[in-house]
Amino acid sequence: MTKKQTHLNRRQVLQGTGIALSLPFFESFATATATGEKPPRRLVCVGNHLGFYPGNFFPKESGKDYLPSSTLKPLERHRDDLTIFSHLDHALNGGHNAVQGFLTSIKKEEAAGFPDKNISLDQAAAECAGSSTRFPSINTGIQGGTDMCWTRSGVHLPPINNPATLFRGLFVNSSQQARQAERTRLKHRGSVLDALRDSASALNRSLNAVDRDKLDQYLTSVRDVERRLQMSKVWIDRPKPKSPIDEVVDEERQHVDEVALFYDLMALALQTDSTRVTTLETGLGFRTAELDLGSYHGLSHHGKSSDRIGQLQVVEAFLASKLSDFISRLKEAQILDNTLIVFGSGMSDGSIHSNRNLPVMLAGGGLKHQGHVICPAEQHKRVPLSNLWLSVLRWFGSEADRFGRSTGTFSPMEIG
Repeated sequence: MTKKQTHLNRRQVLQGTGIALSLPFFESFATATATGEKPPRRLVCVGNHLGFYPGNFFPKESGKDYLPSSTLKPLERHRDDLTIFSHLDHALNGGHNAVQGFLTSIKKEEAAGFPDKNISLDQAAAECAGSSTRFPSINTGIQGGTDMCWTRSGVHLPPINNPATLFRGLFVNSSQQARQAERTRLKHRGSVLDALRDSASALNRSLNAVDRDKLDQYLTSVRDVERRLQMSKVWIDRPKPKSPIDEVVDEERQHVDEVALFYDLMALALQTDSTRVTTLETGLGFRTAELDLGSYHGLSHHGKSSDRIGQLQVVEAFLASKLSDFISRLKEAQILDNTLIVFGSGMSDGSIHSNRNLPVMLAGGGLKHQGHVICPAEQHKRVPLSNLWLSVLRWFGSEADRFGRSTGTFSPMEIG
């Protein structure tokens, strides 16, 4: 990475909060090499729109000796590389509408009141990675995903929902004519942005405070586009890596097949250092007929029916098994210790549209994993999920001292 990464000091003080927080959870990193050169860090975020039924997801015991729940059983071989969290959330309400806040802690309509708007965890990490890879981030998902990824300017990033499109982006080089057309397009867009920025700066002098704030949001959007244009220019003429697998072609697929295929392509993107930040969204567009089950959305509204909850168990275990295979692949590639995986949802129990006590799990990253961490359930003691996201960002190499609604970094010492 172009930006020097730093270790988190056990006694670091979060600037601006006045609270000293110890960080034993993030102090044990398996990143050093024989030469002292640190390999790049990578972040993977996986979100499911319809949540995970709490009774199927959370273990009853805390610590490392928990009995795995039905959802976690497919991940049992990776027990030492996992931490499951209970009682974390963003204090958001709104059911499906609040799911968009899973990686942000902030709903879009509230974003104007926060310094960094509603930027999502993955995009904050992508900013940190900069232009060190061809793609600052790769966002994928099953059609009808979670609206999970948001830029600093509050723009939703729709996921790539065609595996063949992703394969071409990763491994198929563009023709010389196509590259020249892309250079022309970038130059034109750059000229337009220059003109817009100059006009906006002149306009700023005649605006009141409210309108100046709106203009600032607009200029932030312009700067975001400019940054992406600059990154694109660097990589236009650099050849892409050769694919170790056969080309993925356009064809009619079942959605269950797409989950595994996206995981495979994400692993390849990380292995070839095409990106260091990638996401996968599953949810409303995820069909379950191929698993001989009813509508996934319908099953999530189980109404405490034991039959529907049993079918949910099958779906959720399937999703966990695909994650388990992905972790195994990163282990085989020897990059799991430098890859942190966030897995969970902005929805807890879909039947009551709850956005509290969210299902959250971290995997890999070379962390000193804790098994099952039960955070305080009492309202006045609750730890914001965005505190955990801030620690994830700091692990990645960011020097941010806040993220969304965070009140500090996350530390098990607070909940021990």
